[in-house]
Amino acid sequence: MAKYKQYILVCGGTGCTSSGSNDIIDLFNKTLEAKNLKNDVQVVRTGCFGFCEQGPIVKVIPDNTFYVRVTEKDVEEIITEHIVKGRKVHKLLYEEPVAKEKIEDSKSMPFYKKQERIALRNAGVINPELMEEYIAHDGYMALANALTNMTQDEVIKTVLDSGLRGRGGGGFPTGLKWSFARKASGTQKYVVCNADEGDPGAFMDRSVLEGDPNSVIEGMALAGYAIGANKGYVYIRAEYPLAVERLKIALAQAREFGFLGNNILGTDFSFDIEIRLGAGAFVCGEETALIHSIEGYRGEPTTKPPFPANSGLFNKPTLINNVETFANVAIILLKGSDWYRERGTEKSPGTKVFALAGAINNVGLVEVPMGITLREIVFEIGGGIRNGKKFKAVQTGGPSGGCIPSEYLDTPIDFDNLSALGSMMGSGGMIVMDEDTCMADISKFYLQFTVEESCGKCSPCRIGNVRLLEMLEKITSGRGTPDDLDKMKSLGKVIKDSSLCGLGQTAPNPILSTLHYFENEYIAHVQDKKCPAGACKNLVRYEINKDKCVGCTACARVCPVEAIKGEIKKPHEIDQDKCIKCGACYATCRFGAISKI
Repeated sequence: MAKYKQYILVCGGTGCTSSGSNDIIDLFNKTLEAKNLKNDVQVVRTGCFGFCEQGPIVKVIPDNTFYVRVTEKDVEEIITEHIVKGRKVHKLLYEEPVAKEKIEDSKSMPFYKKQERIALRNAGVINPELMEEYIAHDGYMALANALTNMTQDEVIKTVLDSGLRGRGGGGFPTGLKWSFARKASGTQKYVVCNADEGDPGAFMDRSVLEGDPNSVIEGMALAGYAIGANKGYVYIRAEYPLAVERLKIALAQAREFGFLGNNILGTDFSFDIEIRLGAGAFVCGEETALIHSIEGYRGEPTTKPPFPANSGLFNKPTLINNVETFANVAIILLKGSDWYRERGTEKSPGTKVFALAGAINNVGLVEVPMGITLREIVFEIGGGIRNGKKFKAVQTGGPSGGCIPSEYLDTPIDFDNLSALGSMMGSGGMIVMDEDTCMADISKFYLQFTVEESCGKCSPCRIGNVRLLEMLEKITSGRGTPDDLDKMKSLGKVIKDSSLCGLGQTAPNPILSTLHYFENEYIAHVQDKKCPAGACKNLVRYEINKDKCVGCTACARVCPVEAIKGEIKKPHEIDQDKCIKCGACYATCRFGAISKI
């Protein structure tokens, strides 16, 4: 393999690709060729660097210079100044917003300082479409060692001793689940990777598969060896075309290199993997519904027991873990369970990947040790709240999680602490909310999603969540009553206790947690008929202060329904019967003459 003096790493994840990183890569290659530099400099399309807010990202190695928001116009300057002359392009360096200083090395950035990449260890480092690069970073060493030096039980014991808990949401001990499948009777067993990531705002599994698909393949192969399975399936959303494409490439190369197929690495162990595309049903994230979908049936959950470890896919013993869980397995077996336990907490060892989104300055993908606080994630890694707004809450666990208020910002994050606060780890979605977020309205948003995604099999979820949604719609439109609040609390608990699967059992979490922590906000909606955050349109009224209005007509010109009348240089007035409460006038006025009440 050729050695180069310098490498230009360009983010090839979905986010940066949508911002033109493929065109940037092509232009880098053309410009290097035109300048006769192709023998000295290699351009590498990597996976996600994580700092999505600053993409497209370009990193120059070996000096580790980190360029942000790069465009095609910057390619010539990077090559001429940095590659040829050795002078860094300062305008493209990340600027720390508080100190207003440029930072050259990503390791010095607050966004990366407290992160530790294990599941994402190769994302943003290697070309995910080249097997040689994965192998160069110890790829398939764990599988080779396990097949030649470890028994099946020793593999399971290492995973069990590491304390790795399932990263799909439930947090069940991974090694224990593997031991159940290992002990299950039957000669035909299956390993299934759940890549059906459907939470709004979540993109953890997608980024792992786009940036390092072989880590998941190797983890599945190790699981297959441990439990005695010869067949695996990756159930992945069809809406992830780039992840699917790179997974297909990785599977083909793994077969070519002898890491999949018959008699892997000259042993008597045989294992292969197929891809099954999901149609976007959120309920198929539940393992029994996922199994039915792979079998060709409608994705509906079934009661347990029997558990999949005893009777799963095609009624055979089946092990199911999610993408992030499998991505941790190889490095645990390579470095040992004690190494893994050096980070995280006693009951939740290791790291967790979060998709950080919402009203946050640094939107992106982060991997942090368990036990880090919400404050550290939001205000250090996340860079605080956008536009100087006040922090209000953070929701963990996607539509199934709860909203955690500011008084718990110093809570160490792990499975048990989040559950105690009325939320959950989930697969890793983390949505940050500011003072302009209405908690009743955000609960309605998530419940609309779960009602839409319910399979309808059990009546608590099919009917109960619809009734909850109806009450929320009453409250946010100004028709709610105090009795509705009591009904929502009671009904939410019944749905949690009686629904068939995790979708229904966790659907009331956003409502119950916001009712618990933000009850005064709900009371304002039902008693005062006001939305304190000004987010519920039916409870908002826009008025013009005649003493401040200068008659510039800016508000009238942006009003889509011509509800604002008045002469030039004279105070204007809003026709409340015509006003649709879109807020365009409020956002446009430069004189503070329009009030939202």
